[in-house]
Amino acid sequence: MLRYWLALKHAPGVGPTRAAALIESYGSPRAVFEQSRESGALGAALRDPDWAAVDADLAWAAADDCHLLCFDDPLYPTRLRDIADPPPVLYVRGDPRVLDTPQVAMVGSRNPSPLGQETARAFARHLAGVGLSVTSGLALGIDAEAHQGALDGGGGTVAVFGTGTDRIYPARHRQLAHAIVDAGGALVSELSPDMPPRPAHFPRRNRIISGLSLGTLVVEAAPRSGSLITARLAAEQGREVFAIPGSIHNPLARGCHRLIREGAKLVECAEDVLEELAPQLLALLESLPAVADKPAENDIDADQRRLLACVDHNPVSVDMLVDRSGLTADVVSSILLHLELQGYVVSATGGYARTAKRA
Repeated sequence: MLRYWLALKHAPGVGPTRAAALIESYGSPRAVFEQSRESGALGAALRDPDWAAVDADLAWAAADDCHLLCFDDPLYPTRLRDIADPPPVLYVRGDPRVLDTPQVAMVGSRNPSPLGQETARAFARHLAGVGLSVTSGLALGIDAEAHQGALDGGGGTVAVFGTGTDRIYPARHRQLAHAIVDAGGALVSELSPDMPPRPAHFPRRNRIISGLSLGTLVVEAAPRSGSLITARLAAEQGREVFAIPGSIHNPLARGCHRLIREGAKLVECAEDVLEELAPQLLALLESLPAVADKPAENDIDADQRRLLACVDHNPVSVDMLVDRSGLTADVVSSILLHLELQGYVVSATGGYARTAKRA
């Protein structure tokens, strides 16, 4: 069946929306070719598929770390299936399983300020450190800082290309791309592996970045930034949109301020993102197959138990927990997310409170 998915993908004039309509009409990709009643250029293309291009794709997928995921593949990312125009086929270098992990997209200016670079890397490091994957576009500036921050945090990161995955763009990020794969992340594109960069590819790439993610965080963006396209697509897809505010004198903050005026959630620290996404993360955890219960003493480690002892049944602020526990703010935030996912604490107005679950 993969051959027919690829043949449909290579048919001239057949994009994701047209492909979905054809499959709905005929029942399967194979039936589109075997039972086609289409006329004109489309009919001619379906009667004479580009099997050479299909064979080239299959040969590419035979190499190490190369994968083709068609829409009905079990490894095709669940969240991406839900968008209006999902790619019929994904070309993946690296571990395809990372595509279905909980992800936060991070995007922003290609020419960020030094503070913007530092902020992006710090947010990504924190988010990756608590188990979220960070998704971006491997572009200069904020994208690269997001990927590197996720690597620094020991987490997974996904780079979505506006080229084929064999065309690292920009070329200076070749080493970063290899580091993403080596760390268990993935390089992803809906384009054939050797496709060069073209302006029209990048706005379409953005829908995949937002579509893979639970939410999109914009770090710095000018009013005409492509990052605002990603944020708009995220909102249209029903995903969360976050923006980091900046100085009114910084032109790179104006795009973020516009998003906030339009309803994006203002965030000042990574914990703000985690608090907003916590219900979705809990729902994802509950949807996983049940596993055998572990003894309570193995649920949490020493630092987690130490912090839990500092949480009351009335809400306690993060700052207060830092003071009580002696742990750093980053460590406290990471542990709180783990404890919330395990059901020991809940987020409440004013901070976090203990549940009835005993450790």
